[in-house]
Amino acid sequence: MDYGLYEQVQVRLVGDDSLVKSSILSRAFYERGSVTVAKELLGKFVVRVVGRNRLVGRIVEVEAYRGFDDPASHAFRGITPRTTPMFGEPGHAYVYFTYGNHYCFNVTTERTGVAGAVLIRALEPVEGLNVMKRFRPHVSTLEITNGPGKLTKALCIDKALNKIDLTKCGPLFLRGNDSERVDIACSVRIGITAGTDRLWRFFVPGNPYVSRFERKLSRT
Repeated sequence: MDYGLYEQVQVRLVGDDSLVKSSILSRAFYERGSVTVAKELLGKFVVRVVGRNRLVGRIVEVEAYRGFDDPASHAFRGITPRTTPMFGEPGHAYVYFTYGNHYCFNVTTERTGVAGAVLIRALEPVEGLNVMKRFRPHVSTLEITNGPGKLTKALCIDKALNKIDLTKCGPLFLRGNDSERVDIACSVRIGITAGTDRLWRFFVPGNPYVSRFERKLSRT
């Protein structure tokens, strides 16, 4: 692993006055191909600070999207007010509302001017589960964050966080996880009608928080 992709920063624990070392994913981590970033995001942590609460989820499922060469991507037809973050600086949040029902949280990739993003599809709760349950009451623990719309509700992620810089300590950022290696399985992306030849959905096989499994999988 290239430790040059990480930046050691001081992060204050919510509800605790002590300071701890935490590796926030740096700009260089995101400034690569979407498919590469998607695979390497598995096992990393999404950190959401809401008031004095810190909500943390381990990434267990993602989907990669590119630009003009990816017909399943929002950026396929070029830059629009909605897709501006995909063409901008890597390492920012791309949050959009879909199906008139929920928000989806993506991280932007590729170099500035080249469209790319990775959709965070599922998380395994690590910290702040009781708070997540307040945002998503009356569902089982396994249903809290096992889908893109579910995890944004559980972590209180909405359009207000669109374009936020994820490489800085703030209300939303991503941390590394150098101590864990994960198996990776892949499949066709879910809910698309174009670009179905690309196996750009990546997930941790066997993890119960993955949104759903496919019968035919390719493992890398």
